[in-house]
Amino acid sequence: MAGRSAFLDLPGAVAGTDPDPGVPAHYGNPVSEQRMLAAGRAIVDLSSRGVISVEGPDRLSWLDSVTSQSLKGLSPASSAETLLLSANGRIEHAIRLFDDGVTAWLLVDAAETAPLEAWLQRMRFMLRVEIADRSEEFATVGRLAARAGDPVPPALAAVAAAPSGVVLDWADPWPEIVAGGVQYASVDEHPGATWFWHETLVPRVSLPALADAVRRGEVGAAGVLAAEALRIVAWRPRLSTEVDDRSIPHELDWMRSAVHLAKGCYRGQETVAKVHNLGHPPRRLVQLQLDGSDAVLPAAGDPVLLAADAALPADAAPEPLGLVTSVGNHHEWGPVALAVLRRQAPEGEPLVVRTEAGDVAASADTIVGPDAGAAVGRVRLPRLGARTR
Repeated sequence: MAGRSAFLDLPGAVAGTDPDPGVPAHYGNPVSEQRMLAAGRAIVDLSSRGVISVEGPDRLSWLDSVTSQSLKGLSPASSAETLLLSANGRIEHAIRLFDDGVTAWLLVDAAETAPLEAWLQRMRFMLRVEIADRSEEFATVGRLAARAGDPVPPALAAVAAAPSGVVLDWADPWPEIVAGGVQYASVDEHPGATWFWHETLVPRVSLPALADAVRRGEVGAAGVLAAEALRIVAWRPRLSTEVDDRSIPHELDWMRSAVHLAKGCYRGQETVAKVHNLGHPPRRLVQLQLDGSDAVLPAAGDPVLLAADAALPADAAPEPLGLVTSVGNHHEWGPVALAVLRRQAPEGEPLVVRTEAGDVAASADTIVGPDAGAAVGRVRLPRLGARTR
């Protein structure tokens, strides 16, 4: 990646750590920044993330053939999300894709960039595609629109990249059930219904000018901690946090936005179809409501246990139900987290998260239910409706 971000020179900026190193975690008041972000009045420096371009007339049909989403009919200035799976259906890469009519722009988390670009280069064969890591040239800036269809803020629009005449502004399909997708979340009304997340590409040379616009008060700035807290309560999975080497899309409700069940074959498709039609995902995503009375915040990787089991001696306690994957402090809900639990984890039971500083009481809101898959209790809802962006 390029050098130090100009946003780290803004007043109060505190640098983040993995999975978002080199960009501000916050500017001194994450809760206030979160409110600004939720109201559509702030941007988030995500310049540590990666950008890969795929050019050529075969770009969309080729990407369609190797990933989980139907892409070959994607129209110019359209956004999509797709997954690159292993042969046995495990998630290897999560790709946020925007096509400007000439180039498909693949936005990925920082650690994905090099391995994904290398894999794509190996798989191009004789097709008319050109692949390049453009992370040194373009930086990602995130924002949460207050309403569907809100335009790019003027300060950001002034520097946004548009190499083919189309502003490179990816609109997150989450939590819409896209064509060919299915909902695994056990709800009628999704808490992410107001998650109008966008990622806009900006030439890296223009980042200082965008930071100057923040200094002049033309737009607010929020750190990645604010964005993560809002992502958690929207139940929005992320590769760098929720995914490990065993993850399949069903466990994370990623079937709604990133998988097309009726498209042609692709790597990992057999597992996707088998679990969906005949089985159940072995694990499931939940949101944890955490007790904040002791001001102890768990960390990713901390184990989740039944409260009754937590009182047992260590040599008598059963295995944890699962692990925390993401943690945040929401401006309304307080401490919250996402966790991936084994499928058989009981619902409605008191839980604890075991941290280095002691146990934290928790309760779980079911996202993916234990009976998800195989049409047994699976919630099949009509599409939430295409959003105007």
